[in-house]
Amino acid sequence: MFSAPLARRATRRVTGVLGRRHLSLHEYQSLNIFQQFGVAIPKIAVAKTPQEAAQKAAEIGGDEIVIKTQVLAGGRGLGHFKENGFQGGVHIIPTGEAADFADKMLGKTLVTKQTGATGKPCGVVMLAERFQIKTEKYFAILMDRGSGGPIMIGSKTGGTSIEDIAAKDPSAIVKVPVDIIDGLSTAQASEMAQKMGFEGAQAASAAKSIESLYKVFMECDCTMVEINPFAELTDGRVIVCDAKVGFDDNAEFRQKQIHEQRDESQEDPQEVEAKKFDLNYIKLDGSVACMVNGAGLAMSTMDLLKLKGGSPANFLDVGGAANKETITAAFKIIQGDPDVKSILINIFGGIMRCDVIADGVVAAVKEVGLKKPLIVRLVGTNVELGQKIIKESGLDVFAIGDFNQAAVKAVEMAK
Repeated sequence: MFSAPLARRATRRVTGVLGRRHLSLHEYQSLNIFQQFGVAIPKIAVAKTPQEAAQKAAEIGGDEIVIKTQVLAGGRGLGHFKENGFQGGVHIIPTGEAADFADKMLGKTLVTKQTGATGKPCGVVMLAERFQIKTEKYFAILMDRGSGGPIMIGSKTGGTSIEDIAAKDPSAIVKVPVDIIDGLSTAQASEMAQKMGFEGAQAASAAKSIESLYKVFMECDCTMVEINPFAELTDGRVIVCDAKVGFDDNAEFRQKQIHEQRDESQEDPQEVEAKKFDLNYIKLDGSVACMVNGAGLAMSTMDLLKLKGGSPANFLDVGGAANKETITAAFKIIQGDPDVKSILINIFGGIMRCDVIADGVVAAVKEVGLKKPLIVRLVGTNVELGQKIIKESGLDVFAIGDFNQAAVKAVEMAK
């Protein structure tokens, strides 16, 4: 098997893509959806230019305002901008300086612990009212295999990593399953608010937002709703201060308004291109590109490459309905990756016939050109015809029928 860090990363990302469950929205987009469902949020506005930031800040009012970089990554407050070295993607600033701070953020690339050195581009900033927090709580809704439905997770402590809270004191985490048929009752929402440490009028306000958040979770086909912090303010309000929400891509057909808000600038360009052709593609850190049909075979291929001393550069499942067009698109994507040193095509002909794959590979190479060593392993339906197509194409390809030998050759050619 491959190393633990790679295994965790590949399993986490592959699971998400194969289930097509990876839409994330910016904080301001999630907060706007919350507000539509009656969740209490702070006054916010968004800006795409420094001039617009100044105008929106004045409209929100107050002596101070919060400005937040809108990128799809955590750790924004501790990040830095690649182009100018400006520190921090979240600041509390005098209202009159909104344009100056926005100018240092907009059009720049924010680097955080979660983005890696590449960073994420900032095209929008969010401006929010300045408020004083009295207490911070944590709240989330997820799907739970154990209880067979949604589960609410809360803590009296928020504003920091929930993993750190759980490690320090597991008893600080409250878990309340919700019957997916009956739904969340007002009594359950009130109980959850109280277990999170809200009291009196604040408990009632928190319970109302919890009910509304559950409606968001169910009616918007969310995979996760995470609020940190869910805060009581010094003025008595209870509001959602920060939000992270995931949406199920399988429900795109009935959540078009939400999915139209996808910000492709925050995603890997190769993954965006792959999605256009319904390819399951994930960029990884290695040097051997993989084109495979079927998730199980893909994972086995990545395992074997690691065992043979190599490292996969990607996960790419062309699926059972691939044709020349999709295979050509897949070939362009992996050839366009500068980290790729060799390419291994590993096809088991079942639903997808080997001759179709072979035709697609030949067409792709003739259109794109072959710039890197290519190893093709075909087994299954119409394998003889597929091998004949490859052989008669005149392409400089290593056609190897044995799985182990193909993997060894791919690793060797990548070095």
